[in-house]
Amino acid sequence: MASNDADNTFVLDDRLSQDCHILAELSFSRLLLMNNALFPWFILVPRVEVTEIHELSASQQQKLMEETDLLSRFVQQTFSPYKLNVAAIGNIVRQMHIHIVGRKTDDTCWPGVVWGVSQKTAYNQVQLNEISHALKSFLPPDTDFFQPQSKA
Repeated sequence: MASNDADNTFVLDDRLSQDCHILAELSFSRLLLMNNALFPWFILVPRVEVTEIHELSASQQQKLMEETDLLSRFVQQTFSPYKLNVAAIGNIVRQMHIHIVGRKTDDTCWPGVVWGVSQKTAYNQVQLNEISHALKSFLPPDTDFFQPQSKA
């Protein structure tokens, strides 16, 4: 696994495990893809115990911002969204996580929010492979990648 400031007791919240594909381990966070092909919706989960960004050390905040910036640039370049939504809400899943969602004016719930939308289309294996390949070309070479399996 990529190096990080957290200990080895990191456990991903069950709701994130059920709803997402694990794509990679970045230096500070686990990278997930929400299993809804209607939106390019990525989630960064820092491997820390705290739940609020202000509880991170300055260096941890910097690492999280760098990874958020990196993923934002990836979504912008790969999916060409009209608007990029970046949010850390956590009302239901308390574990710290950052949503990075590419939005288009013709997506299924524009201009509303994507959270809690009942319309879903699971990724198929071809789509997952394409996203994984694009990530491998974009992310730093020290990133640990996983091969996501279709949950369709």
